[in-house]
This record gives sequence, structure tokens and C-alpha cells, in this order.
Amino acid sequence: MASLAELSSVPSWFAVFPDRAAAGAIRAALAPLPACVVDHPSTRPWLVGNWPPDTITTGQAGDTKIAVIGQHAITACELSAEAGRVRRPADLNRLARSLQGSSHVIASIAGTVRVQGTVTGVRRVFTARLNGIEVAADRADLLARLLESSVDEQRLAVHLLHPPIVYPLAGQPVWRGVELLPTDHYLVLDRDGGKHAVRWWSPPEPVVPLAEGAVALREALVAAVGTRTRNRPIVSCDLGGVDSTAVCSLAACGGQAKTVAYTAASLDPLADDVDWAKRTVAALGIEHHVIPAEQMPLVYDGLLGADDVLDEPCAATVDRNRWLVIAHQAAARGSRLHLTGIGGDELLYGSLAHLHPLLRSDPRTALRNLRGFAAKYRWPRRKVWRQLRANSPYSQWLRRVADSITTAPPAPDEPLLDWGFTPRLPAWASTDAIHTVQNAIYDTARNAGPLAQNRGQHREMETMRFISRIARQVDQMARGVGIGLGAPYYDDRVVEAGLAVRPQDRISPWQYKPLLAAAMHGIVPPASLTRSTKANGTCDDEAGLQLHRGELLDLCAGSRLAELGLVDEAALREACTRAVPTELHAFLYETVACETWLRSLEKTTSVRMTHG
Repeated sequence: MASLAELSSVPSWFAVFPDRAAAGAIRAALAPLPACVVDHPSTRPWLVGNWPPDTITTGQAGDTKIAVIGQHAITACELSAEAGRVRRPADLNRLARSLQGSSHVIASIAGTVRVQGTVTGVRRVFTARLNGIEVAADRADLLARLLESSVDEQRLAVHLLHPPIVYPLAGQPVWRGVELLPTDHYLVLDRDGGKHAVRWWSPPEPVVPLAEGAVALREALVAAVGTRTRNRPIVSCDLGGVDSTAVCSLAACGGQAKTVAYTAASLDPLADDVDWAKRTVAALGIEHHVIPAEQMPLVYDGLLGADDVLDEPCAATVDRNRWLVIAHQAAARGSRLHLTGIGGDELLYGSLAHLHPLLRSDPRTALRNLRGFAAKYRWPRRKVWRQLRANSPYSQWLRRVADSITTAPPAPDEPLLDWGFTPRLPAWASTDAIHTVQNAIYDTARNAGPLAQNRGQHREMETMRFISRIARQVDQMARGVGIGLGAPYYDDRVVEAGLAVRPQDRISPWQYKPLLAAAMHGIVPPASLTRSTKANGTCDDEAGLQLHRGELLDLCAGSRLAELGLVDEAALREACTRAVPTELHAFLYETVACETWLRSLEKTTSVRMTHG
């Protein structure tokens, strides 16, 4: 494994140490990296990292010290006052339940440390045992470098699934010896060098009616956007679908920063983002830039030249250059923070699986909505009733997932009323990969429980965790060009406000995202509140494959996944030489993401990983 100095290009990272003398040696090991240091009250090293100066605030009272790192607006005086009320780790719950924005919260309390991220996982916490003590960090690869550990092929194999959404396997770090803190827990680093995790957050009961919930969501989104625009001369925003339109409108109406909007045009003649964006801009009176479709790279562009240092494979790698077109232009315009609508779908459109419990509690409403969704998505009646009748526990459903990972993908008309998506492995997955993933799911199923007893809420939280990982990695990519990413819909307070609303009010076949429409009345221009369309961009998939087929075939040659025994190189190459059905492109995305990530490791490590 290469030296830590080769992570010096990472724009932001930090590690958290317990209040122990042994932490000094680990601090010394980080010397090759440019870093700031914040000490415990005892003067031993506590936080070591590289972060933008405007992202960290600390406060202290006696032997308690608190740090908040991320997108927030809390002051040092407020944190010091909070520190004066804290006597034990659980006392920090008050701050955690009220903090606006998206941040890590870390505290040193008389020698005991508490560390937590956000409930969706945009801010994650990883742990590893080093020099006899437990250490935490916000990046898995940092701990892996300190451990001199290698890639865990079994966990990497799970990344080949599509969709890679299988709780609790999905999102586990792909490095041996590195563990992920569950996002609804906080970590305690004990005085003796050990650790334990405490669950502090649960999704709210979805019982709030629409009118009341709209007020709460409005307040949460106003605070989320205001926290990010405060004290900034300029912010940039996506302006595409209804979710980004709401965020852009909030930024423009807040009056705290100049708002510059960006819309990417599409070659799809049915895509109407530009038309709707122009209506919004005309009403808001803000600066607007439309990026012509011919200037937008297609998927698979630049695969061989990507140099991002990511701590896990990321499916956004396949259209990395598309993601970064706006980031480059916004950074050149002077923005240092770009706001996005990522996360709005999971929260506001929600999961149709809510219809399963709703059928038992409110059958009249459930049947009415079921008829609407079945007509909208052309669900066969027999499939609908089969899923509605099923009442198996989550662990049993997981075992069925393991049984089916090599069968044909679900049909496009498959209802979405079960515990989750049923992922599949691609046709080019090796026999070893199939057995590895199946065994991992079977082992997990023995003790696995859902994220919520309501399967609709479970699916929403699971999908948020998946997409938030992409948002986290895109933020790391964007920081490489000088701009950060803000995703207000993934803020804890916004998530709580949205999930608390009754599903029959939030999820409707008759109105597109009714909760957002009610919450944004008077903020989003009236003409834009009526939109019910959404561009999906899939028309570019095959064109991108044809244009960049040579790059894909170069990736197949000497495939690192094949060297690890996870794919059949010949089968992968054959798939890249022919037209790929639209529904199968996503399988190729996941494989390409893993392949490019493994190759990127070779640029910062001295070891070429092989099977065995």
C-alpha cells in the first residue's frame, strides 16, 4: 500500500481520536498529509484533518468540547453554551435534534468522544482499530491507508448488483478492517480505547396531515437553504425538475446571496426542463445559464482519464463529465457552493410500498390509490395482489433476493409494493461472485431487520441511503474543481418533516408531489408549481455506448475485476460490443464504476490487486 502522502489531493477529510496517549503515534503517521489539528481539552490530538475553514466551528466549556464540520450556521458562542450543558454523550442529543444543515457533530466529554454523521449518510462515519485504539474518520480509504489494508473482494462483489440497494449490505466499506457506523447511530470512543454505537434516531410515525406537514416542510427547507446561503456573496443552483426548482426559488427568495441557476439541455425531444426553467427564471428574475445539449458529454465520456480519489465505487463515474459540466461553469462564475434537488424523489414522491400497510389500515383510500397507480404504471392485477397478500418478514424477503440474483431482471411492469427492489447480478458476473454475493445475503438474512416496520418507510430510508452515497461522491468530485455540493433534501430536519406526513397525503397517483406543491406555495412561481413531468435522460445511454465503445473495450482489456475473479472478461467484452437494452445499461454502469475505481487505486497504491 502506498504512503498517505498520495491522498494529499483529497480536498477534505478528517480523523477523530480518543483521548489516549496512543493517538499520538497515529497523528504522527498522518504527518505526510497537510492537516489542521484540534486538541482535546487534555491537549492530546482529537481532530486531525483538512477542511475548508468556513466549514468548522468549535466551542468549549470546561472539559467538554464540541465541533461541527459541514454546512451549518451555528456559532462558537452557541456551541460553547451547548458544551456547558453536556455531561455525557447522550446529552448531545439536544443539539443533534435541532441542528440545521448537513454536518458531522463531534464532542470530547471528559475524555469520552461522541461522533455522528447524518441520518441519510451524506455525512458518514467509519471506524478502524489502530495502535490498540478505535479511530473514526469521514473517509474509509483514510483508515485503510493507516491500516495498510486491501480491498475486500466480497464486499466489492456486492457493488456489481443492480440496483445495489440491499440493506444492510449495501454501502459497507470495501476495505478490510474498516467498518461503517449505522447512519442512525452515534459512535462513542471510550476512555479505554474501545467503542460502542448507540441508536439515537428513528424515522417519525407518518401521521401528520398534509396541511400541517406542508408548513413543517416549508420551515425545514427555508432553514436548510438559508443555512447554506448565509454570508455567501453567490450560490449556484440546478434548475431542472420540480425539486431543484423549489431549492432554487428558496435561494432566490431568501435574498442572502446572489443566485445563479443552471439548466442542462437534452437531446431528448420530450425533455422539457429548459422550457420550465425559463418560466421559473422569468418570474424570479435571476441569472440563468442554459448549457446546450451538444455541449453535454454523453455517458461513458472520459472513463480512462478520471482521476478522482474516492473511497468506494460510484455509479456516477460513468457520467462524471456530465455531472461536472455545471460544476466547472458555476465555479468559474464565482460560486463555491452549488445547490441541488438530489433527494427530493425519495422524500416527496415517496415509496408506493406504503400501500401495503395502508390497505390494512385504510382500505378505501388504499384501493382508490392502487387503482390509480396500477393504471399509471400498467401493473398486472395478479402481480399487484400477489405482493399485497405477501406478509413475510424482512429476513425472509432477503433470502428470496439471494435466491433470485441470477434470474432475469424484473419486468418493467413489476409493482413496487414489496420490501425493496430485487437486485440482480449481470450476466458477466463470475461463478465466484455469484456465490460470494448469495452467501453474504444469506448470512445477513439470519439477523437482519428493516430500517422501519412500515415497508414503505423502509424503502424510502434505504433508497435515501443509496442515493446519498452518490451525492457524497459527486460532492468529492466537484470539490476537485473548487465547488461543494449542497443537498438540502437530505438534511435531517427536512427528512423528518417529509417522512412525518401521512403517506396517503404525500404519495398520490392524482397529483405530482402534492406535499412539495403545498409547502412551496408563494415561493415557487405559480406557473412552475403545476409541472408534473420529469426527464429521465435514458435516451443518451446507447448513444454514449456507441461513441465511447473504444474506452469501454479498453477497460475490458486486462479487467481488474476479472483479475479479482469477479467477472468473466470475455462475457463483459462481448456485452460492450453490441447494443445494450435500456433496462440493462444500469448493470453496465455498476460494473464500469467498480472497474474504474480499481484502476484509480493503482494510481495511488503500489499494489496491483489479484485474486487469491
